[in-house]
Formats: sequence, structure tokens, C-alpha cells
Amino acid sequence: MAVPFVFFGSPGICIPALEALEKGGHMPEAVVCQPDRPAGRGRKQKKPEVKCWAEDKGMMVLQPERCSSPEVLRQVEQLRPRFGLVFSFGQLIPRKMLEIPELGFFNIHPSLLPRWRGAAPVQWTLISGDTKTGVTIIKMTPRLDDGDILLQKSTKIDPDEDAERLSARLSEMAAGMMPELFGLLESGRPLPLRPQEPSGVTWAPALKKEDGRLEWQKPAIELHNRVRGTRPWPGAWTTLDGRMLKIHRTRPVDEHTDEPAGRVVRARGDELLVAAGSGLLRVMELQLEGKRRLDARSFLASGKLKAGMSLGT
Repeated sequence: MAVPFVFFGSPGICIPALEALEKGGHMPEAVVCQPDRPAGRGRKQKKPEVKCWAEDKGMMVLQPERCSSPEVLRQVEQLRPRFGLVFSFGQLIPRKMLEIPELGFFNIHPSLLPRWRGAAPVQWTLISGDTKTGVTIIKMTPRLDDGDILLQKSTKIDPDEDAERLSARLSEMAAGMMPELFGLLESGRPLPLRPQEPSGVTWAPALKKEDGRLEWQKPAIELHNRVRGTRPWPGAWTTLDGRMLKIHRTRPVDEHTDEPAGRVVRARGDELLVAAGSGLLRVMELQLEGKRRLDARSFLASGKLKAGMSLGT
């Protein structure tokens, strides 16, 4: 017999896990999402992707501004869930909510906790140059991402993988963990929980626009990792003659130059090389403010960037 539960999540990366649950015969009593928000240039109200999925299934959807509101606490309590499952929900869940289900709440987190607690674990994993990551499922406490670990799976990171691609891959990895998770939660046996190691804690705060700025005095590999980690948002950027220049795709080049950091060393054909603190950064796709995204060959053909010019000044 399926155990009743509630699911808290908002963006599309949650959907593979929900589809895996549906395939296994595990449908939540309700899904809880962020409220609809204005989005896009027209600022029209946009539904969270999980809400769209749930409505297609005829499911109950709750969208509280705050999970601490008495109304939503009452609604969840009336569902009598045995546990809650959380994946990229976007709000802290208060103690009163966590205490409603008999088994507690469990969070799907896209990092190898205790490394990269916080709102942007995938992005900081890449910005920091980590070579492996994974998915961790923890039993939640009122403190952010510090609960005991129930399940954890790891994977290697491709050197050119960006945050968008890695998030999608970790979403599929989380989906693959659902049968094992529900087997444990429905077994009636004590859960094999283990505490996180405090000495291994690092933090992954939400990104700001400024986190995408490229500081050319840093090594080329660090610049490349920042481009990967900030794609698609906030996006890596520098300046060209006072205008924002977005950098979409790069590759580090292990080649010495005596040119100052930020100087364009080569700009011919499809080869656009910029001096870094050490090594060169090959820029493969870029976009000048107010213009469309171009590959290096097309951008250089416009004549807006030549060898000897400097970026970020």
C-alpha cells in the first residue's frame, strides 16, 4: 500500500523525479509550489512548472507566500501525510510544518553534502572547479541543509559541462534514486541516517549579477569555470568600450603570454584568445549588449574586437 506524502517543489528540474514517482505508483496527496510570478519582457504571470505538471494530473496544488501561514499548515495537516519530499522549493520550511508528518521531511539536494549547502549548489560546484558532484537526500531540520544523510550518489563532472546541463543531469540522477528512497520510507524499518561532517561544510549562496563578472587577472581555468557555473544565469560578462559583453562559451588554453590580463592576444578567423592571469582564455561564443549571440568567427568579422584591445577596462 502506497504511503501518503506531500511534495514541495517549483521548477522544471523537479519533474523527472515526479515522473519516476508516478511510474512507481507513488503520487503525492498534493504538491506545494511557489506562487505564480511575473516573468519575461511582458511581465505576465507565469505558473511554476511543477504546478503545470500537477494540474495536468488533476492534483491538488497549494501556493503559499509563506509556509508558516496557519492556512497552509492546516491544509497540509488535513492531508495526514506520513512524510514530505522537497526538491528546489525556494522557501525555508518552518519547524511547525516539518513536525506534521510522522516520518518528517526529506530534501533532495544537488550536491555532495555537506559540501555546498545553500541556494546555488550546482553553480558553486562548477565555479569552484570541483571534478565530482552528486545528489544527497537528507532528513530535514529547521536549519538550512544540515540534516542527516539518508542517501547519496556521486558522479564525475565533464570539464565543459555548464550549470544548465549539470542541473538537468542531476535531476535525472535524483529521479533514479526515487525507488530506493521509497523502499526505505515504506519499509517500516529504522532509516540508515548518518550525520553530516561539520568540517566539510561549504556554502553556496544565491548568485547575484556581479558574480558573473570576469576578473581577467585570475587564471584562465578559473575564468572558464565561472563561465560554466553562471550559465544561463546570471551569465558571465565583461566590458568592451564601456558596454557589457556577455561571454557564453569558453575554453582555457595552457599557453604563456606576456600581455596584460584582459588584452586580446589573437583575433582572427574563429580564434579569439584573451590573456588571463595565467594562460589564455579562448572565447567561443559572445554577445555585445543589445545584440544577438554570435560565435567568435561571426563576432570578429564585425570588426568590433581586434588584437591589442582590452576587455574589462
